[in-house]
Amino acid sequence: MIVTVTPNTGIDYILTVPGLPLNRTVRASQTVWGMGGKATDVSWILGKLGTPSLALGFAAGSSGDQMVEMLQARGVATDFVTVEGETRINIILIQEDGSGYSTFTARTLRVEPHHLEAFERKFAVALERATCLVIGGSLPDGVEPGFFAQAISQARRGGIPVVFDSSGVALRTGVQAGPTVIKPNEAEIADLLGKTPQSWDEIRQAAYRVQELYGTAVVVTMGGQGALAVWGQQCYRIPPLQVPVVSAAGSGDGVLAGLALALSGGFLPEQGLRVGFALASAILLTPVTADYNLEDYHALSPQIELIPCTPQD
Repeated sequence: MIVTVTPNTGIDYILTVPGLPLNRTVRASQTVWGMGGKATDVSWILGKLGTPSLALGFAAGSSGDQMVEMLQARGVATDFVTVEGETRINIILIQEDGSGYSTFTARTLRVEPHHLEAFERKFAVALERATCLVIGGSLPDGVEPGFFAQAISQARRGGIPVVFDSSGVALRTGVQAGPTVIKPNEAEIADLLGKTPQSWDEIRQAAYRVQELYGTAVVVTMGGQGALAVWGQQCYRIPPLQVPVVSAAGSGDGVLAGLALALSGGFLPEQGLRVGFALASAILLTPVTADYNLEDYHALSPQIELIPCTPQD
């Protein structure tokens, strides 16, 4: 079973608005709820495909209860540790004209030492039947950056593949534990190496360098420019599909879901990339974070291209 771990859980309240003027009442033309934490997003996405997963992490308050209900409605098994505060409610404002979106979030969970001990017990049990671990996102108050590294190391010692996605010090710390694959964007790969890539060729070289340093496959997402995947000796450029973007929120988590499916099932990385980027493209078509229509996913899947490349290209 795919196990997902989200320390800083959240749900998204999404409003479609005509604009963001100051000192005025703005009336939304549409409001919807979506999932709002990286790894729980993966469970939410997999649930629509009918793939079982177990979601772990920390949750709190009525918003935490709502998150659990949303996941369970998708067939996701849940075993969160209840903590103080509230699971985050992220506010996402989508411009009606399709020009973009803004996300507003805040730190609201409070994790105490005894909560961490409870999580460790749940996590150890979950790993006994895990076929892949997806872990990432931000860290709530009370959780140190080493949280990710410890969990990744524990999974890797058990021979369990790990998909990891975070940023900042949490990414820099966690990647040292040797996850199977990470999915940084351009800013995050620059943070890992201390240098910002200035061209496609430099991004490719940076991905190879990260793989060399940390022993992890690298999928670099670049928004409208597509993505680059370096997995062992294989390198692929993945052009973006030309689809009408309603909201990009949660689209990258579709990539994580595809990678987890491949690793969990022992499939080739190429299969995971094709599934992941088809899911990501389908997510772009809906206002709901990390959600998609199965019809869109199936229609877009044959259009995903993996173009081979090398460090010297």
